[in-house]
Amino acid sequence: MDKQTLKKLAAIVGPDHLTTAGEDLLCYSYDGSSLEYLPAAVAFPGSTAEVSAIMQLASAEKFPVVPRGAGSGMTGGALPVMGGLVMAMSRLNRIIEIDRDNQIAVVEPGVITARFQEEVEGLGLFYPPDPASRQFCTIGGNVGECAGGPRAVKYGVTRDYVLGLEAVLADGRIIKTGVRTAKGVAGYDLTRLLVGSEGTLAIITKITLRLLARPAASTTFLLLFDTIQSTTEMVGTILASLTPCTLEYMDRAALKVVADNIPFKLPENTEALLLVEVDGNPRVVEIQAEELSAIVENRKGLLEIRRAKDKAEAEQLWAARRAISPSTFKIKPHKVGEDVVVPRSRIPELVRFTEQLAAELDLVILTFGHAGDGNIHVNIMLDRNDPRELAAGRTATRRLFDQVIGMSGTITGEHGIGITKSAFLDREIDPPSLAVMQTIKQGLDPLNILNPGKIFPAPSTDAAELS
Repeated sequence: MDKQTLKKLAAIVGPDHLTTAGEDLLCYSYDGSSLEYLPAAVAFPGSTAEVSAIMQLASAEKFPVVPRGAGSGMTGGALPVMGGLVMAMSRLNRIIEIDRDNQIAVVEPGVITARFQEEVEGLGLFYPPDPASRQFCTIGGNVGECAGGPRAVKYGVTRDYVLGLEAVLADGRIIKTGVRTAKGVAGYDLTRLLVGSEGTLAIITKITLRLLARPAASTTFLLLFDTIQSTTEMVGTILASLTPCTLEYMDRAALKVVADNIPFKLPENTEALLLVEVDGNPRVVEIQAEELSAIVENRKGLLEIRRAKDKAEAEQLWAARRAISPSTFKIKPHKVGEDVVVPRSRIPELVRFTEQLAAELDLVILTFGHAGDGNIHVNIMLDRNDPRELAAGRTATRRLFDQVIGMSGTITGEHGIGITKSAFLDREIDPPSLAVMQTIKQGLDPLNILNPGKIFPAPSTDAAELS
């Protein structure tokens, strides 16, 4: 990127909102995948008009543009793998509107997810998507990856709450998609097309979100088991009778790394647990709590059923759950963090497979996640500097994906493809479907300047297999 281009960018966003300083570029060279690619510059637009002007310049001068939220993504989706400009959306951080009567909100992409949830809950409303990184991830990033979270079992994922978008195309044109109403089928559903597109089709500048009434009450249970098999089998048993707000699973290895975060000591022979929350009207919550207790009572393998005594204890349990991913580095310095999904009835089979894989390849593999919707996080722990472990990690990833696809599952439930999974996409998506996707990309971004190298790896870019 030459000096003249940089001057033009500075003229668009203002010199204080463009940087080429080495220390600044380094901060925007990595994300949650731990991979690094240095951009040529970072711009901080403050309006849709500025985003549009940047894209017009990028199209004229043919440099890559990579939109970026908080950089918490796990698959390299925010990395400038071909250099160019990182467009940091942090200045576009306004909650523009919260309409209580119609239960909708309009926000900019840089709004922090937890901040938005707090704002709407203060008005008696509810925005359910709750990724583990919600305290620092952004709504725009959630939309780009179609983030989920523990509450997805009952409430669904980000795409279920996005009614409409304002977005800037690769050539700078501004489009508006979707509606502000509960229904709307005029034309193609461009909103759904852009949700989960990882910044490869357009840059989102405004988001219209559907809200719900805030549940009046909730309660959290901890179910402790002496075998993984009995734990995973219990998932189907519970869901056959009621729909909890969350139904999370942790194996022994996951429990070990967050043991200090749990507010009480677990039985020594605890092999796995389920974290279950029910919510709604207070009377309904009590009925569901009684139903849950009756379902699990005297079940084989159950060591203990424990109900959080208050909100503070419940939050401690959830804090422990959210701490698993960063805490895994106590085991090894690096990991492959996959977010596979299988039909719920096949969770026991998937967990058995990961145990066998760990034993066969002499690796530490831990499993946890959203058992209620079959979304299991498989963390393959390793040291990249150990050639044997590195090779074993690659083998484990390939075999895991093959197993999941063979079980009618998917290789990603909420992290996206990015660059770490792009080499495996054709194992799940058939050639005609992939061709249609690439045709859409070519039609909206013929110069391949919007987040290039993602989802469909460019010939000059090797897809990374380890994160």
